[in-house]
Amino acid sequence: MKPHRPFTDRLSTDRFSICLLFALVLSLAPVFALALSPQAQPQTAAVATHPPGAAIASGHKLATEAGLQILAEGGNAFDAAVAVSSTLSVVEPISSGLGGGGFFLLHDAKTGKDVMLDAREYAPESAAPEEFLDKNGELDRDRSVNGPWSAGIPGLPAALVELAGKHGRLPLQVSLAPAIRIAKEGFPVYARMAKGYASRREVMERYPGTREVYLRNGKPIQEGDIFRQPELAHTFELLAAKGFDGFYRGETAKKLLKGVNQAGGRWTAKELAAYQVKQRTPISFEYRGWKVTTPPPPSSGGIALVEMLQILEPWDLQKLDEAHRTHLVVEAMRRAYRDRTFFLGDPDFVDIPQEVLTSRDYAQGLRATIHPDKATPSDLLSGKPTPLEDEETTHFSIIDAEGNRVGGTQTVNLLYGSGLIPSGTGVLLNDEMDDFALKPGTPNAFGVMGYEANAPKPGKRMLSSMTPTFMESPEKVAVLGTPGGSRIITMVLLGILGYDAGLSAQQVAALPRYHHQWLPDVISAESGAFTPQVAEALKQMGHQVDLPGETAADGRGSSHVWGNLQTVMWDRRDNTLSGGADPRNPVGEAKVELKP
Repeated sequence: MKPHRPFTDRLSTDRFSICLLFALVLSLAPVFALALSPQAQPQTAAVATHPPGAAIASGHKLATEAGLQILAEGGNAFDAAVAVSSTLSVVEPISSGLGGGGFFLLHDAKTGKDVMLDAREYAPESAAPEEFLDKNGELDRDRSVNGPWSAGIPGLPAALVELAGKHGRLPLQVSLAPAIRIAKEGFPVYARMAKGYASRREVMERYPGTREVYLRNGKPIQEGDIFRQPELAHTFELLAAKGFDGFYRGETAKKLLKGVNQAGGRWTAKELAAYQVKQRTPISFEYRGWKVTTPPPPSSGGIALVEMLQILEPWDLQKLDEAHRTHLVVEAMRRAYRDRTFFLGDPDFVDIPQEVLTSRDYAQGLRATIHPDKATPSDLLSGKPTPLEDEETTHFSIIDAEGNRVGGTQTVNLLYGSGLIPSGTGVLLNDEMDDFALKPGTPNAFGVMGYEANAPKPGKRMLSSMTPTFMESPEKVAVLGTPGGSRIITMVLLGILGYDAGLSAQQVAALPRYHHQWLPDVISAESGAFTPQVAEALKQMGHQVDLPGETAADGRGSSHVWGNLQTVMWDRRDNTLSGGADPRNPVGEAKVELKP
């Protein structure tokens, strides 16, 4: 179905029209002025120049401990990131692994420079839109999210090599040692891991390599079992010994190719060996006295955050009642996600109007279209849910004693990725091909639509919502990020607003969450995010609110909780470090270790 154009402005999908809207809305007077306030002014009190130690927050305590171990052995935040990332790849196969990819936002304290390592997966040469359609020309959901055709060429192993070789100070063998040990010795299966396997069992047990890893005497893993992965340990050992060639060429590469192609896919040795991590310049902007640094495309998070925060900036949100504050935040979300749908993709393949989308004048124009008391209807409802996916993707945040920072978000996409482990590797492959617009105008597994900008092409990186982010003011420095699919960006937005409101790291990690992504035109919310009075006020403004326990008009019900936000914060005023681990995830941990 051809989509209608949203908003009263009927913004078209070409660059000319977005610039035209940009010029037109500048002439509009704001519809209202409600609780406006000037930006916060920087403080001039003396502040610490170096943290008193290190802080790490991650989705599993074994990964946090691995990072702290590497710091104790003389590594920096980048070495610790290798240890945390690789350990998460062992203990959170439900979320990430060597068969996936990620974004790593880095701050070098010595030079003051920020860089993003883009380790996103890319499409193999065989990827063409028609390969993902069924005989009726509809999207083949099974092929797009399960098995070999759903998998992009992995990027995470190359990122570990890059982190160690260009930013760390320890050999890769040292920083990968905790992951290798845990893969060999095993760890207890936790409830989320067992539950996720049960939900994906039918797909995972299609493949002999996956059955070899996850079945014990024909029975699937259960909570409390000790889960050992000797083949994955061997794959890590080859990576540690040979670097890039230890995964993308040689023994591991041959096993990967054999497993994918035997399962019906079409990977080649050439495209596997051609993978490259790309260094990209992050997006940095000012928000109420904070410098916010966040990823550029192919992450959609950075541009969306710029739009949303610049739309919201003139309002002192804390002076508004909760219903109006939520209304404004939702309207900012709606507009940013609409632009995400039509304009964003891999910048190496798509001409993105980033200068326009991130300009304050453009945000001012979008702000002028917001009514103070009424929702702006999204024109087309897709009728597809935004599913719970707190188990999928993972994030970690690190600050070391030198002031280096890492925000890492990595994923295999859906629960246990594609479900396919090529025999002999222990590597669970991703199903990131579903993040492309495989059929234009058809929502993916997260209910997000896309068009030509995010269509698959060989070597192209699929659009992502992963949004590791830095915040820096004269008094504080914070690192935050979360899993959550299309909800990642809005969770990071709420975290930024929480820090701006003066919350602690743990309070930010525990914030209730709500989300709007343009289509479907509905506010989804966690249990307890809104009081009945606030929910009713939003409905009176014209919002559809999907609350846990309720059934929406299209038959859907909202998820109970989502996300797994991990954050660390350095308060320069009293030179203290703190961490926030999402209380929704009982195996996560935020830990601070001070210098002796």
